[in-house]
Amino acid sequence: MTDLVPLTRALLSVSDKTGLIELATALAARGVELLSTGGTARTMREAGLDVTDVADVTGFPEMMDGRVKTLHPMVHGGLLALRDNDEHLAAMKEHGIAVIDLLVVNLYPFEETVAKGANYATCIENIDIGGPAMIRAASKNHTFVNVVTDTQDYDALLAELEANDGATSYAFRQRLALTAYSRTAAYDAAVSGWMARELQETPRRRAVAGTLVQTLRYGENPHQSAAFYTDGSQRQGVATARQWQGKELSYNNINDTDAAFELVAEFDPAEGPACAIIKHANPCGVARGATLSEAYRSAFQCDQTSAFGGIIALNQPLDGPTAEEISQIFTEVVIAPGADDAARDIFAKKKNLRLLTTDGLPDPMSAALTVRQVSGGFLVQDKDNGAIVPGDLKVVTKRGPSDAELRDMLFSWKVAKHVKSNAIVYVRDGATVGVGAGQMSRVDSTRIAARKAQDMAEVLGLPEPLTRGSVVASDAFFPFADGLITAAEAGATALIQPGGSVRDDEVVKAADELGLAMVFTGMRHFRH
Repeated sequence: MTDLVPLTRALLSVSDKTGLIELATALAARGVELLSTGGTARTMREAGLDVTDVADVTGFPEMMDGRVKTLHPMVHGGLLALRDNDEHLAAMKEHGIAVIDLLVVNLYPFEETVAKGANYATCIENIDIGGPAMIRAASKNHTFVNVVTDTQDYDALLAELEANDGATSYAFRQRLALTAYSRTAAYDAAVSGWMARELQETPRRRAVAGTLVQTLRYGENPHQSAAFYTDGSQRQGVATARQWQGKELSYNNINDTDAAFELVAEFDPAEGPACAIIKHANPCGVARGATLSEAYRSAFQCDQTSAFGGIIALNQPLDGPTAEEISQIFTEVVIAPGADDAARDIFAKKKNLRLLTTDGLPDPMSAALTVRQVSGGFLVQDKDNGAIVPGDLKVVTKRGPSDAELRDMLFSWKVAKHVKSNAIVYVRDGATVGVGAGQMSRVDSTRIAARKAQDMAEVLGLPEPLTRGSVVASDAFFPFADGLITAAEAGATALIQPGGSVRDDEVVKAADELGLAMVFTGMRHFRH
């Protein structure tokens, strides 16, 4: 096997023309023959470069609106021929096929076309055929051929040629082939995923792809390697945010920041400020307020101990007064749809705090998929975008909720959707006052949340826990009355839950005996 292979002939056919002229000019200066197609050839000629049309090589014109131009033995023979195989060399000589040492291709912008909301026919027309075929051919023959599919690799190619006097090494070509195969795999995943959505079908094979944003220092623990990829959806959040300051985000930072921002997005900024504080992917405080700083204070008072070193998400742009309050304790990340100069100046003094801003909030109602790996496979499901309105609620107790209880019920239900199951959320006056998460028993979650409220009452110097006069949300039904009774003992006056237990009658009876109001949603929010 030959390690260094000189580069003498290149085929360039790109949709994204960024850096094209600089690359082609540098190649031409090294005496590399340039082949090209359509708009790419025209762009290079306009820059004064000498280019040979692929049509002149194949003997066939581009046809069928450009659908057929490179699918020809004169192209694929030049890419696939093994230069150390006598039979291949004889076939090339017999049929007049010349080698192609470099293929530079980036594909029709299918993902961007879908993202713009184009119609079905337009999306189909933006599925590249010749490009992926050439990329696969060149990648398979990376023993001899270089394949570049990303504009950010242009400089690396030129540096490799400079270091090796116009040749490239086998290791370099291997890395290019890996990048190329990853690109075509991601491209096909985008097409198949789009078609599955359009046809509303569950495909026999599911492909998932992403684009590397950064390699991370480690995963959940230091002995685990990790990386962060985007899926191309441009959903507002940590993947699209601008980081203003602070060190690189960790795996856990990214995971928790996503959880925080998705939760706070449940609360429409037009209806007032809201704040969510997350620790280990669970909310330890969520609140609304008349101002952003008031919302933060109320969220913080739910569990000040857990909030230390947490993630804070806001549904409105961060302002100076709120930044000043947040800066009083150690916080890992703050994410918001914007931040004013005063807030950024205050946070600039906190070198270890990461400030992220986005151009808006994610839509909690939008459709998406979630993927989770299991041994030997992975699970795919629709994102939980379920929501309820007052008209969906069924009052099942003798006493119906008051207007204030109803408002807190709806608030607590939105929070419970983002708490790990079994989830119990106590809410009073638009703020969480106790959260129980991730327990094997629902009654244990109820007790833990109440106990946290007791502890915070002592910290805040309150005469009684804030669970007195609260409402409780349960992400799934109460299988027994014990959880409801525990909530009542903590001071809850009303409950919101899905219903659907075989013991619903028993639970409703207990609620009536305690004078509680209870409503069923008919929808649950398990989150594992």
